[in-house]
Amino acid sequence: MSTNEMSYLGLTEEQEQIYRLCLREPGIGIDGLIDQLRLSPHAAREELGRLRELGLLRGGGTPQQEAGSGTDEDGLAAADPDVAVARLLDLRLHELHEKLQQVTELQPLVASLRPESTAQQPPTVVGIEQITDPPKIRDRIDDLAFFAREEVSLVEPATALRPEDIEQDRPRVLRCLRRGLSVRTVLVRKALDHAPTVSYLRELESHGARVRLISHTTAKIQMYDRRTAVVPVHPEESSRGALFAQESGLVSNILAMFESIWAESDDLGALLGERRSEGEDGPSELERMVLRAMCSGGKDEAGARDLGVSVRTYRRYIADLMQLLGAGNRPQAALLARERGWI
Repeated sequence: MSTNEMSYLGLTEEQEQIYRLCLREPGIGIDGLIDQLRLSPHAAREELGRLRELGLLRGGGTPQQEAGSGTDEDGLAAADPDVAVARLLDLRLHELHEKLQQVTELQPLVASLRPESTAQQPPTVVGIEQITDPPKIRDRIDDLAFFAREEVSLVEPATALRPEDIEQDRPRVLRCLRRGLSVRTVLVRKALDHAPTVSYLRELESHGARVRLISHTTAKIQMYDRRTAVVPVHPEESSRGALFAQESGLVSNILAMFESIWAESDDLGALLGERRSEGEDGPSELERMVLRAMCSGGKDEAGARDLGVSVRTYRRYIADLMQLLGAGNRPQAALLARERGWI
């Protein structure tokens, strides 16, 4: 192949060719691999060793067996693409965090060297800022969203968004959408099991956001106008704060990671449709919650508040359910829902 589409994930062209060939031809041995890809035995074994370390290939004998025998009796098996891409993304994210951390460590170094200089020079700007105070992080993100002019790109690895996070993020994202910005956001598929999260995502979609879900990711990314990236200092320790990067090389790498995650993810609407078509006899848990709220006789404002959505979104859910039930009004929808055992 002439392109190296997995280069953003850290694979060389030869490694990608080997992995793709093993996907197409499960059980292929190293001799067949050498013949088809025109690799030298030494190069093939080196690349196979690296792919095994990454967890992308299994079988083919041990590296020691290969070095001693020159042939492989055991065939090679490629890891599932979802697993492979998720693993590579995790490794790339770890590498980027290390690079960002190294850059932030240059700032105290410059400060310690400054007194040694007799010439007064302007301070060096390294394009990385580390903030640990949560209110200051929120203020800085609000500023980035306010001044963004083209697009906002987000990746959230949590399987469920907390109500306080939704309430904090909603006005910021909706303002971006009302101003005509492109908003792309990716969450993990398990988020579909959390009704308030799904409600929020569908609300964003109704205002023009593009929402996708991926099987697995540990990346947490915010990107504004492809010029400023925000990532946690440590992916598993939010208390250590956030890094705001504007250094072009690092931002390009983080953007490439986002694009890789986006390409491997699926549209929210399609996934919700699949769930309904895969034998679900009744509504989703979120739709059941809407029906129960509607049948309680309370006001729409109360029902929307209980579900953590806007009144507009709550009413859209009811309209969708009435259409699904074939009901002409809410009392009829409630009756039909009870007859079908949905509530």
